[in-house]
Amino acid sequence: MTIRQPCPPGACVCEREQLLERPGADLRILSLTRQEEKRLVERLENLQSLQDLERMQQRMYELLGIRVHIAPGHAEVKSMRGIQIVIDDLPGLCRKTRQSIPAAIRRGMEKHPEIAYRLLDAHDLFRDG
Repeated sequence: MTIRQPCPPGACVCEREQLLERPGADLRILSLTRQEEKRLVERLENLQSLQDLERMQQRMYELLGIRVHIAPGHAEVKSMRGIQIVIDDLPGLCRKTRQSIPAAIRRGMEKHPEIAYRLLDAHDLFRDG
C-alpha cells in the first residue's frame, strides 16, 4: 500500500507519525496520497445529485475512514456557505485535506444547485411553517 508522504515539519497537525506508531491503528486515511486527494476533490467538484454526494460520503468512510456530515446551518441558508460541512476528527487527516473536501463539495453544489435544494428538502426546511 502506498501511503501519503509526510507534511513539512510544523505545517500540519495530522499526527501522521503517532498514527503510524500506534499498534492496530486504522491506517486507511494514509492511503489518500496527494494524487488520490486530487482525484477525490475533482470527483466531489463534479457531483451530479444528492444520491451521488451520499454515495461519496459512504465511500470516503469505507475507504479512508473519513466521516463527512452535511446539513443546513443553524442560520438561514442563503448560499452554499450556509450549508454546514463537518469532518470528524481523524488522526492522519492532513489539515489541507480537511479544508479541501468541504470546499470541493461546495463547488460541486454551486455547479448543481439542485443538490443543495434536495439536501434542504431532506432536512425538512419547511417543518416549522
